[in-house]
Amino acid sequence: MAKHQSVQKYKYYKIEDGKVIRLKKTCPRCGPGVFMAEHLNRYACGKCGYTEWKKPSKK
Repeated sequence: MAKHQSVQKYKYYKIEDGKVIRLKKTCPRCGPGVFMAEHLNRYACGKCGYTEWKKPSKK
């Protein structure tokens, strides 16, 4: 089995004008601190399995 890679949490936040901005969407079920993975057509929480589908963009 492959070894687990550590999460690079510094990529989830940005600091602007002394304020912290979250770059990823948080899970509404799990609360703050649990981020959702962004897939091509959906957002998914790896902790509870919650999924939000993205709305297709109209062209």
